[in-house]
Amino acid sequence: MTFGAIRILGVDPGLRNTGWGLIESVGSRLSFLSCGSIRTDAKESLAERLAVIHCALTDLIIANGPHEAAVEETFVNRDPQSTLKLGQARGAAIAALAIRDLPVSEYAANLVKKTVVGVGHAEKTQVAMMVKMLLPASDAASPDAADALAVAICHAQHRTARARGAA
Repeated sequence: MTFGAIRILGVDPGLRNTGWGLIESVGSRLSFLSCGSIRTDAKESLAERLAVIHCALTDLIIANGPHEAAVEETFVNRDPQSTLKLGQARGAAIAALAIRDLPVSEYAANLVKKTVVGVGHAEKTQVAMMVKMLLPASDAASPDAADALAVAICHAQHRTARARGAA
């Protein structure tokens, strides 16, 4: 790892699929490291599914050693049950990150899209396309993984801007 390099784990929480993306940031230069999706079985209980998310993220943290993490905030659905389940998946993810002593930043979906695409209400396909442009080596096979990489990119951009402001 180069001096000053920061590994950022981006997480796009979901009960069915939790996307994750790992990037390295050195100044304003970003490099793709890996990404994927944690899938849970709808036939399992809610507790089992949350445990899968928590354990899988813990394993990723141990294997990849990120320095910081970024998580997409929950947006409110029309269906309160869906929003509650998403919030629980998000809680399992944040707990896994916090237990491993990672600083966790949270970003609204519109801010992630505005940072990566330039438009706060961009479509998932636009986000995936811009992620591929910003991280040409990325191989996000699912929209969840692409969204997680976008969260990591958003964090990298905002942490760099904060560092410039502090200097």
